[in-house]
Formats: sequence, structure tokens, C-alpha cells
Amino acid sequence: MPRNARKFKIEVGGFYHVVKRGVNRGHVFRNGQDYSRFILGLELFNSVQPINLWSIVSRSGDSPSTASTVGERVQRVRENKGKPIVEIHGFCLMPNHIHLILREITDGGISDFIKKLGGFSTYFNKRYNRTGPLFEGRFKAVPIQSDEQLANTFRYVHTNPVELWEPKWKEFQVKNPGEAIKKLESYRPSSYLDYIGKENSPPFITKDFFLEFFGGEKDCQLAVEDWIKFKAHSAVVGVEQLE
Repeated sequence: MPRNARKFKIEVGGFYHVVKRGVNRGHVFRNGQDYSRFILGLELFNSVQPINLWSIVSRSGDSPSTASTVGERVQRVRENKGKPIVEIHGFCLMPNHIHLILREITDGGISDFIKKLGGFSTYFNKRYNRTGPLFEGRFKAVPIQSDEQLANTFRYVHTNPVELWEPKWKEFQVKNPGEAIKKLESYRPSSYLDYIGKENSPPFITKDFFLEFFGGEKDCQLAVEDWIKFKAHSAVVGVEQLE
């Protein structure tokens, strides 16, 4: 059956909240290595050049004189991967889905980037001896059209892991907001730590925009912490829920 056409065209210069989830909401990450492998893809696939990440991280059969470490091969790709096709302004990886804040900087860049990220399925299927699609066929992209939506999207993406510790988070029932804030600062598969001055990911996040938008690292942190406290005591109005 043919897919329904999108209701909008992704436009160069636009910001988008992108969500891609596992088939039947199944897990797409099972451990730290899976998260690290996907984050490496976020960095290296953002390129005009085609990249076979599987061959980079799993190459074998080199002679002793030509063998190189994975780190050396990755570094060579970093140095020669060419111009990016999107700006990555934020991300959060959850066990069964991903959130990205992207800006389209080349025509078709976001679609091409998400298609490249789909190669993670090859890694996952080989690692866990499974077959079939890992992700749902189509990603969801919500255009961000106002400053309020920009702020809410930044908060929403970076507070998504709170649901792992507070299952009734979306019903505005947070038992311990202080503990949730503390745990969020140790959640590695997210760009949140990079925004609050705790270097965590390779330097592929375009941080300057949101740092200027909120007023610096401390204000980015306060925006997220205040959102958690607000959700603990009140109802959020007008936020686009993508779950």
C-alpha cells in the first residue's frame, strides 16, 4: 500500500523535531554499545559523502603492517568526511525511539540523513542475530515555527528520559523532581550534558544557537529543570506531544 503524502515540505533553513521509533515500539537500543554506535552514526553520517560505517568499525583481515584501530579509522573519516547535510541542534536516544532537533541546510538533507541512520539496523540485526526492519518505515518531522515552540521542543527532547524513572511523567505525576533532575545529568545518550557544560558527545552538536537563544549553559539547564518542576506540579498547555 503506498504511503500517504506528507502534509508539508521540509524547507531549507527550517528547524524540525524529528522522531523515529522502533517497529511495534520495540527496543532499538539494548546496552551502552548500541547507544554509542548510533551516536557515532549521528556524527559521521552527517556528510555529503557516502560512508560505510559498518566497514569502519568491524573491518578485519588487514595484514599486521596495514592494520589500524577503529579509533584511527574513525579519525580519518572525521578529517575527510566533507560538508554536513543538516545541523544537529539536539538529540535524545530512548530505548525504543529517537528524538532529534535538526535544521535543514541542504535540499533533502534531513531525509537523506535519516535514511543513512537507518543503516544502524544492519549493525543491530547482525549483533543480535535478528532479521527484518528495526525502525518504522517513516520518520515524523514536526516543523518548529515559533520561539515558544523552539523552547518547548528543546525542553521536551532533553527531558524525555524522565519517563524512565517517573512512569507517570506525562500525566504530570512526578514523585521526586529533584531526583529526576539528578538522574538526567547522568543520562549519556543525549545532548543535554553538552548544553550544560559537561562535554559528553563528539563535537558534532551545533550548540551556539540554543546557547544564545536561552542565554548560556546555566540558562539551558534552568530551562530543563524548571520544566521538570513545572510538570511535577502543573499541566503543560500547548506542547506538541509526539509519543
